[in-house]
Amino acid sequence: MKVSNKTSSMVKPAEPTWSGKLALSELDQTGVTTHVPTIYFYAQSPEDWVTVLHTLKTSLSCTLVHFYPLAGRLSSIAGGRLELDCNAAGVHFTEAYADKKLTDLDSLLPSPMYHQLIPSIDYQSTLLEEIPLLVLQVTRFICGGFSLGVNISHVVADGQSALHFVTEWARISRGELLELPPYLDRKCLRAGDPSRASSRFEHAEFDPPPVLLDQSGNERECEQETAVTMLKLTATQVEKLRNKANKSQESEMSRGFTRYEVVTAHIWRSACKARNHKPEQPTALAICIDIRSKMTPPLPRKYFGNGIVNAIAIGCSGEIISKPLGYVSGKLREVIEKVDDGYVHSVLDFLKSQQDLSQFRELQPTSNSDEHFYGNPNLGVISWLTLPIYGADFGWGKEIHMGPGTHDSDGDSLILHGIDGDGSLIVALCLQSRHMEDFQKVFYQDIDMEC
Repeated sequence: MKVSNKTSSMVKPAEPTWSGKLALSELDQTGVTTHVPTIYFYAQSPEDWVTVLHTLKTSLSCTLVHFYPLAGRLSSIAGGRLELDCNAAGVHFTEAYADKKLTDLDSLLPSPMYHQLIPSIDYQSTLLEEIPLLVLQVTRFICGGFSLGVNISHVVADGQSALHFVTEWARISRGELLELPPYLDRKCLRAGDPSRASSRFEHAEFDPPPVLLDQSGNERECEQETAVTMLKLTATQVEKLRNKANKSQESEMSRGFTRYEVVTAHIWRSACKARNHKPEQPTALAICIDIRSKMTPPLPRKYFGNGIVNAIAIGCSGEIISKPLGYVSGKLREVIEKVDDGYVHSVLDFLKSQQDLSQFRELQPTSNSDEHFYGNPNLGVISWLTLPIYGADFGWGKEIHMGPGTHDSDGDSLILHGIDGDGSLIVALCLQSRHMEDFQKVFYQDIDMEC
């Protein structure tokens, strides 16, 4: 596929907005601090292309009046920390044309072609203060359909906040009024006195994850070729997994396992089998937990920023494989349930006590570094099950597909609803190419096997 005739511009808020430095929470400045790409595909618009572009850019400018932090820039301050300069510098908007039809794409799966449809960021040669926090690309296909590539800085917004922005942008593009204004004050996630940080919590999420037993680092694993797949689980298959997990649980529970818990546990077990680890091989599972409702009081509605913490489940590969699904799901449940208001404040206080916060920051668009590598023997599973990922209608109908953009880091996976609303789930997964065939085999075989 050839994408050409690219024209770029900076879109700024349509009206004057608040100007000044906005303090970021500790959660904004740690973990993935690069841009996170997503992509939307739309069928042919009934309006001419010039009108489509004008509508998108005009409505974007109006939306930025309310979401003005996205038009700002980051800057470095003492202690390896960041702050947000709300200077209305604007967001980067690119118009492009592709020489293919939408039907020419491989089931709209994430692929190297997506790199041409989603604008990228050169973190190495661009000054931090010059990097736009939101970069967009609208690409028209020869069939009349088009794609919208969205690349948004994770420092400014997590998935919930990013989708809030897209939802309101689409609403304004349709000619409607803003429905839910973003809550922009991050003081509600301010850390307390770091000298009083709670010691009752261990924060394994800030420790280097395990490496393969016969290796001293992750260099070899980082260099392995990867492959991407999207696997569908029907509602019946998901229910089979839940039934297996609930029947094989090893302790009494007040409620059954959720779909997310059992599917994530199933992914972890399948990865351990496909990678053919030694039984004693340590393996870590990293997950993201939304803390908005876990705080006391809960975070304000439509809090705009990072309202997530990372949590880690750790086991040995032999244990994960040999134990029933209910046991592995239970390990995940333990990690999720420990995240409460006290735990979140413990994370905030721990991070505030650090002299250099940059050590907990991933500065590359993928996690392929010794300190943050969650590929073999580890895994990261993100849930989009609670996110409003579908239904972004900018005035020409809802998307025919929405999904992750570039998705090429070993061990990176996410779970999302099927677009048909039939109860099915989609697992988007990246593994080393040498492991992918075995993973797909055991992933489906084990659903029908007895525990």
